[in-house]
Amino acid sequence: MADISIEVNGIKFPNPFVIGSGPPSTNSKTIIKAFDSGWGGVSAKTVSLTETPVINVAPRYGKLKTPKGEIIGFENIELISDRTLEVWLDEFKTIKDAHPDKVLISSIMEKYNKDSWQELVGRIEETGVDMFELNFSCPHGHPEEGMGAAMGQNPDMAKEVTGWVAEVTDLPIWAKMTPDIQDITVPAKASMEGGATGISAINTIPSILSIDLDTLAPTPSVEGHSTPGGYSYYAVKPIALRMVSEIGRGIPGVEISGIGGVISSQEAIEFILMGSSTVQVCTGVMLQGYEMVDEMCEGLSNFMDKHGFKTVREFVGHSLQYLTTHHDLAEKRLAKKAGALSANRDNNWTGDIKKETDELVSK
Repeated sequence: MADISIEVNGIKFPNPFVIGSGPPSTNSKTIIKAFDSGWGGVSAKTVSLTETPVINVAPRYGKLKTPKGEIIGFENIELISDRTLEVWLDEFKTIKDAHPDKVLISSIMEKYNKDSWQELVGRIEETGVDMFELNFSCPHGHPEEGMGAAMGQNPDMAKEVTGWVAEVTDLPIWAKMTPDIQDITVPAKASMEGGATGISAINTIPSILSIDLDTLAPTPSVEGHSTPGGYSYYAVKPIALRMVSEIGRGIPGVEISGIGGVISSQEAIEFILMGSSTVQVCTGVMLQGYEMVDEMCEGLSNFMDKHGFKTVREFVGHSLQYLTTHHDLAEKRLAKKAGALSANRDNNWTGDIKKETDELVSK
């Protein structure tokens, strides 16, 4: 079996697979189960100071299915942890006692206040966590209070807040990016300038999942009403891969923790090839269980053996070299075979739409 461990920011992950901050990491019981199951790291559900109010509602999840019932998308309107910081401080210690060799990441969020961020970091660091992840990306609820994505959409603020955190800790800091922005590299670069040692991307995508055609209300529905939530699972993978690649190309050498649409080793490997040194999974675990990591580790090892990679680091970002402009693609194709693009002109379509579409699909 190949060596699937990787060192990131001076910390060794037994494997590059990390539970993303959310329900699968909602307390010490779930986190210890994740580590027992073989996950290399866990980003605990985002925590704030006890004075920051958090009220979750139910139902708060929705599934997007194909006509055949296959789940392709998932939406949540869940907030950060509704448990007090004091409870989390005790549980962080319990988790590290149980699994001192696994990587425990504390995901944190606060209002735009230096004292609040620095107090939060100082109190949590004492528990023995390995890293911090700054939640600049929660898409619902908290942005209304100037938190979460409201910070990630403001590069100057992201840089400043990251700087506040970096002032009071020597632990690695990952800044978690929102996809709800024109150019994700701008806040990513700003966060790195502020002192981040890595970037997590992407958080969920703001969405309205569906409309119930009986009640005519959007879902998930709470007392007949809803609100836009965060979209995730398999359908977001292409968007996440594109944004991860933009960070990888825009900030050479940056450590990226890739997130979005991972349901197996296949997608996880794709994220690594696009520049991610670790890969986070949240919704996949919610729908498949913690044991999905078994296939991910086996699949990664088999892939490495097939291609002759001795370490994960060898192929982090390997496929970025194959990305180019559309103009360059046309030039490469014409250079390969004169007239190769003439058959694809719009006036050649006859109306046999399914057949002609299939002929232009990448094999």
